[in-house]
Amino acid sequence: MELRQLKQVLVLAETLNFHRAAEKLHMAQPPLSTSIRKLEEELGVTLFDRLPSGLRLTPAGEAVLRNARRTLFYAEEIRRAAREGESGEQGLLRLGFIGSATYALMPELIRAYRRQYPRVDLAIEESTTVDLLRKLEDHSLDVALVRYPVLEPTDAELTLLQRDRFMLAVSTDSPLAAQPDVALAALADVPFIMYSRTRVPSMHMLITCALYEAGVKPRIAQEAVQVHSILSLVDSGLGVALLPNDAVKYAGSGVRLLPLRDWPAQQAMGIALATLPDAVTPTASNFIALARSIVTADADAAVTPGGSPPS
Repeated sequence: MELRQLKQVLVLAETLNFHRAAEKLHMAQPPLSTSIRKLEEELGVTLFDRLPSGLRLTPAGEAVLRNARRTLFYAEEIRRAAREGESGEQGLLRLGFIGSATYALMPELIRAYRRQYPRVDLAIEESTTVDLLRKLEDHSLDVALVRYPVLEPTDAELTLLQRDRFMLAVSTDSPLAAQPDVALAALADVPFIMYSRTRVPSMHMLITCALYEAGVKPRIAQEAVQVHSILSLVDSGLGVALLPNDAVKYAGSGVRLLPLRDWPAQQAMGIALATLPDAVTPTASNFIALARSIVTADADAAVTPGGSPPS
């Protein structure tokens, strides 16, 4: 078994087509077919069912694929470690982030990281928390800034970096816009623009649970993924939305954000740093340490004499 064969399995699993996989691997199709067949013979299992409609991974193929990803990751880590040394002062950092991290937290972290490690290349990718955690576990990202809390099972370790609070976004022509603040119970009969149940399940569940606690069964008019899309739908008058307080920076003139009187104290929400403890690269290790030091410094700076850090 060779690393090149594991790479071939990975690409073939992505395309499920020998011709397209051979093109991506910059090789001819017959040698690829031969290589996969030899690997199957060596392992004593069939990795792909050859069907008239195309290829399909077998259960054995799924198991091999999971371990092939890990093997290729650690093989690449050996190459990266040889190039970078153990200092992490040069090389590559693959950083994933949710859109709302760009409001304040991510620019601060990247600015500080670039200043301290100017020779590290950054590859950044925006997505949802669900997708970012999957890519982290697939080793296609090194670290990720995700929405907290995470309700889905994950192998990632989460460090809360920034606490947020929810605010109610309403259009300026809504009767609610004249209020200084709003109680959740007052939202019983209004349509909601809600985070997507499938793409942003943690935020969807967090908001739904808080509303149910207040005796409100939300009437969902529309679902969306990104904050700016939700704000646009609120601006158009389709409904109200519960959003992180940083969204106020991106609310247009047609939207007003109102404080909530009675958001449940136990419903903590914010942005967390997600890492895989057993797969931290030198560049990622430096980023993690820097992120934690910045958050600690910010918390210390927020302490007033005789006071305590904000919760």
